[in-house]
Amino acid sequence: MAEIEDPTDDLSVSPPKSWAAGVPAVAHAMQYSLSQTSPRRTALTLLNLNQVDGIDCPGCAWPEPHKRHKNEYCENGAKHVNDEATTRRVTREFFAEHPVAELDRQTDHWLNQQGRLTEPMVKRPGGTHYEPIDWDDAIGLIADELNGLDSPDEAMFYTSGRLNNEGAFLLQLFARLYGTNNLPDCSNMCHESSGSALGTTLGIGKGSVSLDDIHEADLVLVVGQNPGTNHPRMLTALEQTKHNGGSVVAVNPLPEAGLKRFKNPQRPSGVVGRGTTIADQFLQIRLGGDLALFQALNRLLLEAEDESPGTVLDQEFIARDTTGFEEFAAHVRTTEWDDVLRATGLTRAEIEELHERIVASDKIIVCWAMGLTQHRHGVPTIREIVNLLLLKGSIGKPGAGVCPVRGHSNVQGDRTMGIWEQVPPWIDALGEEFGFTPPTEDGYDSVRGVRAMRDGKAKVFMGVAGNFVRAMSDSAVTEEALRRCRLTVQVSTKLNRSHTVVGETALILPTLGRSDRDVQETGEQFVTVEDSMSEVHSSRGKLAPASKHLLSEVAIICRLARRTLGEGGSVPWEDFERDYNLIRDRIARVVPDFEDFNERVARPGGFRLPSPVNSGVYKTPSGKAVFSCNDFAMIEAPPGHLVLQSIRSHDQWNTVPYALNDRYRGIHDSRQVVFVNPEDLLELGLDDQTLVDVVSVGDDGTERRLEKVRTVSYPTARGSAAAYYPEANVLVALDSVADASNTPTYKGIVVRLEPWAE
Repeated sequence: MAEIEDPTDDLSVSPPKSWAAGVPAVAHAMQYSLSQTSPRRTALTLLNLNQVDGIDCPGCAWPEPHKRHKNEYCENGAKHVNDEATTRRVTREFFAEHPVAELDRQTDHWLNQQGRLTEPMVKRPGGTHYEPIDWDDAIGLIADELNGLDSPDEAMFYTSGRLNNEGAFLLQLFARLYGTNNLPDCSNMCHESSGSALGTTLGIGKGSVSLDDIHEADLVLVVGQNPGTNHPRMLTALEQTKHNGGSVVAVNPLPEAGLKRFKNPQRPSGVVGRGTTIADQFLQIRLGGDLALFQALNRLLLEAEDESPGTVLDQEFIARDTTGFEEFAAHVRTTEWDDVLRATGLTRAEIEELHERIVASDKIIVCWAMGLTQHRHGVPTIREIVNLLLLKGSIGKPGAGVCPVRGHSNVQGDRTMGIWEQVPPWIDALGEEFGFTPPTEDGYDSVRGVRAMRDGKAKVFMGVAGNFVRAMSDSAVTEEALRRCRLTVQVSTKLNRSHTVVGETALILPTLGRSDRDVQETGEQFVTVEDSMSEVHSSRGKLAPASKHLLSEVAIICRLARRTLGEGGSVPWEDFERDYNLIRDRIARVVPDFEDFNERVARPGGFRLPSPVNSGVYKTPSGKAVFSCNDFAMIEAPPGHLVLQSIRSHDQWNTVPYALNDRYRGIHDSRQVVFVNPEDLLELGLDDQTLVDVVSVGDDGTERRLEKVRTVSYPTARGSAAAYYPEANVLVALDSVADASNTPTYKGIVVRLEPWAE
């Protein structure tokens, strides 16, 4: 039996770093890569990573520049691709040795470190271990279960952003032919709030800027985002902004090394010099205070225009391109300074300094990530950001616009391809192309899907990539919901907790990684992805697959569709599996802006999907951009409580920790920590590195506990604490969601700290 990891007592803490990247980043990337695979394979992956006709990095969705460096990757990208390229293998002998119950007690880190999955495995009803199953029997088992359900809506088909465009298009086609829109995805947990806010105000749920726009901006606001860890190549773009004379302002509860100073390892100044100071101003805001901040900024802009008419706001743009200005202006003028200062924890002088920067800037970009989207009032916060950009006319012109920065490499592409529990706008074209009537009722998103499984309304769960059980909120409820299913299916490259939390019957279907060569009957194939800035390009694996028993995601979906729906019909599934060009031909006929898909994606670097707002087109009911009125909101913690957010460590990708360190924050050999401001620790009567339980209380009075973690005295905002994701997901009630988007509120958890009692 494997020893169970328990690193709580191994914690050591050093001072947080004041800069990011540099030579240490290169050294750590190489050290991890070589611990996973050979020097030859490391060189092969890294020299092809993010190159034209190379491997698209699965680690994030940041775009590639037009002129690419031969080492066009970051520390975390290098770790991610070589974590996938590992030569470690999980075989049938491994599963025979380790019962599912034992695996379920292991940490995320331990599970990931076991290596690549190598053949299909099944856990039978009443069984204690996974055992081998051949592909034909595995596909038949799923098809029989699907065809035995009382309704197609008793099945769910989940995806993560690792799935490519071709696989995503086929999965949604299969699900809708089968008869359901139950297509939850990882967007439900991250940028759903962005899509909701941007869709109602600008008419499109995506960002509007390009990498060139970032370089050309006068002012870039980085709000609720830590690019040094989650999107490190973004620092190179912000460095270029600074070199071009632009300014950067960071708004975040935690001071992050990458936004202080960046030592670009591709430049001499980043190797032997001091590097580049990124943030010209840092506003250390309290958790959940961003809405109040932008309301105050918008009020200040209106008042500045009152004092100097025609010099502050873009009145021509407002009159020509927007609606709702008068109602918005009257509403935001009621913003009270006392409320703003209480919600943000900032001084008025700090806010007014940012205001002056905004007034002086013609081209403004606001970037954000889950530090905004995963709050109860995340949608109105983003709408208020849009209000600010509309006031300044910083929409639809070079160097200006909205920039939601996504984490998964193809999460945006999956939504473009129709992975959505709602009905995509091109649903009629899909039906016409394939000769069927698609379902029109909305399906389950991730939160509603967990409720459905918990309540016995959904009985089959199929996850194509990702780690649903760890990504979701309310871990105990989510795990119990999955265990109530008749069948759980995970299409995966590596072992994770979603393989240990199983239904009555459970299948693991091993698939090709992004770095693996994909050879089908007609020859070697490539897949495509869409990044955060709507650039669509190819990805081609370079390594021999981890096992001869692996199938591509496209092949798995095609075979499942044929077995479930029957042979014949209007969809040539067998042809799609043989030749991915045929899939792209059909996408070109169904999905807007993908005409001549194969021809355009074959060009070096691919192509960019147009953003209608950059042509003055707003797909809203009025045909104009919409000013919105958003009610003031903040998170109020009772005395003796803190507001906690979940965060990723630097040695982590999504739910997967590569190591138990977070070196930029000075954490070593443990993830069982809670970051607390030293003054808050003093007020709570707790010492640094005290063992505590972190306790949240849901609206229904139910207590949830993150047990046995150590306090770490850390310069976070007063009243704001932090703990690592996904461990802290246990604290987020399933019903605690953002208004309008239904995104779990991972960033706004009211908690108390109780001394741990053994």
